Amino acid sequence: MTTLINPADGRALAEMPDTPVASVASAVRAAREAFEQWRETTPGERARVLLRLADLVEEDAEELTRLEVEETGKPAAVFRDGELPFAADNLRFFAGAARSLEGTGAGVLSAGYTSLLLRRPIGVVGSITPWNFPFVMAVWKIGPAVAAGNAVVIKPAPRTPRTTLRLAALVARAGAPESLVQVVTGGADVGEALVADPGVDMVSVTGSTETGRAVMRGAVAGPKRVHLELGGKAPALVFADAALEDMAAGVVMGATYNTGQDCTAATRVYVERSRYGEAVEALREALARVRPGDPWSAGADIGPLISAEHRDRVHGFVSRASGRVVHGGRPVDGPGFYYAPTLIADAEQSSEIVQGEVFGPVLVALPFEGEDEAVRLANGTPYGLASSVWSSDVSRALRVSHRLDVGVTWVNDHLPIASEAPHGGVKGSGFGKDMSHEAVLEYSATRHLMIKHAAPRERDSFRPA
Repeated sequence: MTTLINPADGRALAEMPDTPVASVASAVRAAREAFEQWRETTPGERARVLLRLADLVEEDAEELTRLEVEETGKPAAVFRDGELPFAADNLRFFAGAARSLEGTGAGVLSAGYTSLLLRRPIGVVGSITPWNFPFVMAVWKIGPAVAAGNAVVIKPAPRTPRTTLRLAALVARAGAPESLVQVVTGGADVGEALVADPGVDMVSVTGSTETGRAVMRGAVAGPKRVHLELGGKAPALVFADAALEDMAAGVVMGATYNTGQDCTAATRVYVERSRYGEAVEALREALARVRPGDPWSAGADIGPLISAEHRDRVHGFVSRASGRVVHGGRPVDGPGFYYAPTLIADAEQSSEIVQGEVFGPVLVALPFEGEDEAVRLANGTPYGLASSVWSSDVSRALRVSHRLDVGVTWVNDHLPIASEAPHGGVKGSGFGKDMSHEAVLEYSATRHLMIKHAAPRERDSFRPA
């Protein structure tokens, strides 16, 4: 049993039963039965279910908002007016992608034969989602997998299971087979059982880099296809010709959205030395305008961190940091797990605060000299998920962007995403893509069908084409 805690006030919300480890196999078997039915549906049938699901999500917005806000502490307006409509748009995109999932064509690849290249579903997908975006991440797992013809067994984070449970119920109401999406709840032992289950054909995880490594070890015995979207330490490169006021507003939004509990969050700001002092002051002023507060209050820009333990972890990073605290640097007094938006300047590139994923509303600023040093510093962590470049010189922005080892680079902004654009990283940030047509491809496999059409002849010994 897991006690769910409201991070805004520290009070208990509910008791959530954990799925017995022995019952994970039953969930996988049920999903397998549903898969055998679902795999034979047409793209149009899958699309209709996903379109209906998007409508149901919008109709259920009030209850989904209540559950998400209670469990995560994010401002209600952020979820209700931003994340939930975006998730519905994701589902409608995946509905369209279901109808354009096709092989790469047909052709004569060997004399006397016609080859067809087909896309087929993988089977049962075991998905594990994090606590920072529980509903959106569940949509990112379920949507493309179902569009491609798969079944899903999904394990949400122990702290934030209820929107995923509700989403699974909505999938059934939308017309999918009742067991197509199964939810198992609990901690690491349940996740390990799901990854190891021989009935799971693919594992898709969003979480920390440490979690990704553990999943890969568990999936090796299968072997299973693995899709990993892991941690990040996104740099923002600010050149001397950047509009500093716009930069400060954009970077601070990118650093504090969801209270910084976002793997794509802006965390490291590298500023060309000639304007470093100005940029630090602009960032300080922008952070000072960010208002932590009650998630249900219209005046709150950010909510609490997810737990007391996580707040202590964030504060530990700040307390140990090299450099100087320019703004914030402490927990906020009162109930709940709030932390002041924080700016640290002049840290060492090799220090923990620069290299480690803090996962809180904490920015670190460092100076650089020239493009080569900017790129070297930006690429100088184990992560490679997101980045931004700030400059009025389009040629420079493109030139620098091409040299960054990341999955996405924004120019003169930080954070916006679209259903049509793939999301995923490189290096320690994992591999595979969420969103876009590429996500649907992740959950399907190419099959080669080779048809002999030449006239019968005396059998030859085998000859390579």
